Amino acid sequence: MSGAALLDAARSVRPFRVTGRVELVRGLLLEATLPGARVGEVATITDARAQVLAEVVGFAGGRVQLLPLGSAAGLGEGAEVACRGESLTVGVGPGLIGRVLDGLGRPMDGAPPPTGLQPWPVDRPCPKPFRRARVEVPLPLGIRAIDGLCTVGRGQRLGLFAGAGVGKSSLLGQMVRQTRADVTVVALVGERGRELREFVEDALGPQGRKRAVVVCATSDEPALVRLRAGFVATAIAEWFRDQGGNVLFLLDSVTRLARAQREVGLAAGEPPARQGYPPSAFSMLPRLLERTGNSERGYCTALYTCLIAGDDLNDPIADEVRGILDGHVVLDRRIAERGRWPAVDVLASLSRVMSQVTTEEHRKLALRFRALLAAYEQRRDLILLGAYAPGTDPLTDEAIARQPALEAFLAQGRDEPPGALLERMREAVEG
Repeated sequence: MSGAALLDAARSVRPFRVTGRVELVRGLLLEATLPGARVGEVATITDARAQVLAEVVGFAGGRVQLLPLGSAAGLGEGAEVACRGESLTVGVGPGLIGRVLDGLGRPMDGAPPPTGLQPWPVDRPCPKPFRRARVEVPLPLGIRAIDGLCTVGRGQRLGLFAGAGVGKSSLLGQMVRQTRADVTVVALVGERGRELREFVEDALGPQGRKRAVVVCATSDEPALVRLRAGFVATAIAEWFRDQGGNVLFLLDSVTRLARAQREVGLAAGEPPARQGYPPSAFSMLPRLLERTGNSERGYCTALYTCLIAGDDLNDPIADEVRGILDGHVVLDRRIAERGRWPAVDVLASLSRVMSQVTTEEHRKLALRFRALLAAYEQRRDLILLGAYAPGTDPLTDEAIARQPALEAFLAQGRDEPPGALLERMREAVEG
């Protein structure tokens, strides 16, 4: 037999596969005997009524612990378990642009599967610190309050902190439509099923969708699928970045991602820590959030939304995320109730790279704007009650005079272009 024939014969032989059996189902967790399994590997569980993918999450008493990547309905004791010998991967390539994928990277928009994709591991290391390109170029997001007073740099990681119903999804959609990027990758984790189509058709719009990849795991999906959706979307953004692209990445929301990790961790037997979150929830956050940003090959600017329960910025997840990212923008419910959109609380917001990506004139105007706004907010109650005596404080007097112009700068209609930024800032603070 020739060498080519031997090679063909070797390829046709099915490799030896170790299998096991499901022995216990407890809540979200399945336990099985499966020699040779490794944490993070993907396994196939097959029964007469169902077949589902699962991921190895731990070991206990000689058994392998698995969490299903889908509905476990129909699985029973004794179902066959077989490891695939690899961790979760996602198909990546230019064919993903314009598509909507589920939490595991499979098409869910009804169109034929994209072609020409290559497998790409979902769990990947972060870029090496000294190989990251510096954040030196501003990236306008099309929102005056952010571009002028919390300027974002290309490759920055920014958090968007807001309570429910304050307008963060509308703000994200406007950023996607107005930001110049080669590709936009959007991860919607734990969203309502009704909102997916609305976000794609209204927030993104036809123009935004042409250069976007949307990954969605709705709130009814299993916890592990919701968790993996964030990692799948991040891996896709990394691939486009490593091709030399300028990528805009949005994840809505980190809080729901952490809640999914809480479900996974508690199901695997982890002890609860801060507000019921296990330690794995806090170790997962930097492992995921540090993967975006610049690399030596390309750029990835990342925006992460964070739900703050009761508008409390000291929520453990919000506090952890704020310490990891390169800046944060806070949306205030009281500002939204006054009718201003976007409801950006400038004084509570911060960009840690603004000094690196703006001119000296821009920084001086921003500092003056903040000083006037802070002086007015400090005495807002007295001013509204008529208890402030003009002439008490010259800065407050000027802030009162300039307040309508400051508010006009911060208020911006949906799809309204920002206009000449520095000229409008100068007009607001100097008249």
